Amino acid sequence: MLVRLLIKNYALIDSLDISFDKGLNIITGETGAGKSILMGALGLILGSRVEGRPFFDEQKKCVIEGYFNVAAYDLKRFFNDEDLDYEEETIIRREIALDGKSRAFVNDSPVTLATLKGLGEKLIDIHSQHATMQVNTEEFQLFVLDSLAANEDRLLLFREELKGLRTLDKQLKTLQEELDNANAESDYNQFLYDELEKVNVQAGEVKELEAEQQQLANAEEIKRGLNAASYALVDGEQTVLSMLKESINQVQHVGRYFGDAALLGERMQSAFIELKDVASELVAQEGSVHLNEQRLDEVNTRLSDVYALLKKHRVDSELELIQIKDQLESKLQLVLNQDQAMEELIRHRKVQADKVLVLGTEIHEQRKLIIPRVEVEVQQTLSHVGMPNAQLNIELNLLPFDKAGVRGMNSVQFLFSANKGQSMQPIHRVASGGELSRVMLAIKSLVAKSSALPSIIFDEIDTGISGEVALRVGEVMADLAAHMQVIAISHLPQIASKGQAHFKVYKEDLGEKTQSNIQLLTNDQRVVEIAQMLSGTNPGEAALQHAQELLKA
Repeated sequence: MLVRLLIKNYALIDSLDISFDKGLNIITGETGAGKSILMGALGLILGSRVEGRPFFDEQKKCVIEGYFNVAAYDLKRFFNDEDLDYEEETIIRREIALDGKSRAFVNDSPVTLATLKGLGEKLIDIHSQHATMQVNTEEFQLFVLDSLAANEDRLLLFREELKGLRTLDKQLKTLQEELDNANAESDYNQFLYDELEKVNVQAGEVKELEAEQQQLANAEEIKRGLNAASYALVDGEQTVLSMLKESINQVQHVGRYFGDAALLGERMQSAFIELKDVASELVAQEGSVHLNEQRLDEVNTRLSDVYALLKKHRVDSELELIQIKDQLESKLQLVLNQDQAMEELIRHRKVQADKVLVLGTEIHEQRKLIIPRVEVEVQQTLSHVGMPNAQLNIELNLLPFDKAGVRGMNSVQFLFSANKGQSMQPIHRVASGGELSRVMLAIKSLVAKSSALPSIIFDEIDTGISGEVALRVGEVMADLAAHMQVIAISHLPQIASKGQAHFKVYKEDLGEKTQSNIQLLTNDQRVVEIAQMLSGTNPGEAALQHAQELLKA
C-alpha cells in the first residue's frame, strides 16, 4: 500500500509530506484547490511523462517520493527480473531537473519509465471519471472474468505456449521460403550435378590424357625413332655396342701397364652395361607403342568432355570441377534435409498448437463458469447504489484457433440495461455518466477482492450522484477498504463521511505566491469540513448536526 507521499517544488506545492491510512482515505477540497496536482505528482512516480515546467520555484529541482509497503505483493520476481534491490518498504523517487529532464529511482537504483510504469501498475489502480470508458474495452472485461476465475497462472502459461507457437510459425515461414528458393534452383542444380557425375572427372586426369593423346597421335614416328636407335645400338653392321666392346678390350689391355687406363676401362664397362640395358628398353618400348585409332578417339572424346566442363564452369582445373560437384551435391542434400526438417517442424508445431488449444479451452471454460457470479454480484451492488432495475449480461464467445491472442481465445461483450424495458446494449451506449461510474465501482469492488491490486484510487467518480445513492456508494467504498487500501477524491459529504482518514486540500497565499497544501483532519475538523460540503462556507447548526450524524453512521 501507499504509506507516504513526499512532494517538493511541484506546481503549486512547495513541500508536502502525507502519510496514508491502510483503509479508506478521503481527500476533499474546493475545485482548484490542488487535488489534481496531487494526482499529477502521484502519476509521475507511477511512470507518467512530465508535461511543461512543473516547478513551484524555478530555481530548484522537483522531487517526488512514494513510500510503499510491498511485503504482501509477491513482487520479488519483478524486482529480480528488473535487476532491482527488493525491499519490503520500497521507495520510488522521481526527480525533474531545471532543464526539464527527469530521472526515476526504485530503492535508489535508476530505472526507465517503462520499468517504473510496470511497477506502478502493480502498486496502484487509478480509477477516474475518464477511466469509466475502460469498462467497455474487451481487455478490461476479460481481466474482470480472469480475476474472479483465478486464471492468472493459466494465462501466463498460455502466453508462454502461444509465444512458442508463434516462434515455430516464424521458423516454418522462414524454412518454407528457404525451401521454395532451394526448390527453384533444384532442377538446374540436379542437371549440373548429373552432368558432372556422368563425366566423373578425376584429379590430374587432363595431364595424363594429354600425354596419352600425344603418344597415340605420333605412334608411327615414335616407333620409327625407337627402331632406329635400337638398330644403331645392336642391329647395324657396325653397332655402337660392338664398337664400344672393342674399345673396352683395348683399354683393358693397356691397363695392365697404365693404371689410369684401367680406371677408364671400368667406366667404359659401366657405360656398355647401361647402353645394353637401354637397347633392351628401346625394344620393349617400341613393342608397347601401338597404332590404336579407337583409343585415340576415346581419349579425344574424353578430353573434349572435360574441356567443355572446364569452360562451362569457368575454372582451370579438374580439382575445381570436383569442388563444384561437391557443392552441388550439398545443395541437393540440403533440399532433402529441409524437407525432413519441415516435416519435423510441422509435427512439433502441431504438438505446440495442441497445448495452446487445451489451455485456451480451459481458460474459456473457467471464464464461462464465473459469468453468472459476476452478473449477479454486480447487479446486487448496483441495486444497493440506487439502480434496482440494472441488468448486466456477459456474452462470451470462443474464437477460432487462428484468432488466439495474449488474452486467450475469447471475444467478450458486457451488455447493460439500466431501466426496465430497455434493451441490452454495450454499456457506453446506454449508461449515463453517473450510471457508468456506479457500474465501474460495482465491477471494481468485485474484482478488488480477488485481484492483485493492493491499492485503488477513485478520482471523483461520484459525478452525477447525490443523496441516498451517494451514501450507498460510500458504503461500497468502505466495504472495499476492508480488503485493500482505498483513496477517494470526492465532493460528496456522504462519501467523505465513510473515510478512516480524511485529508483536506486547500490553497493559501503566502507572500507573493499561492500554495496548495493538505492536512489530515481531526474529528472536529471533519465535522466542519463535511458540514461545509453540505451547506457552504459558513455551515449552520443543522449542517453541523447532519455532519455529525453522517460520521456516526
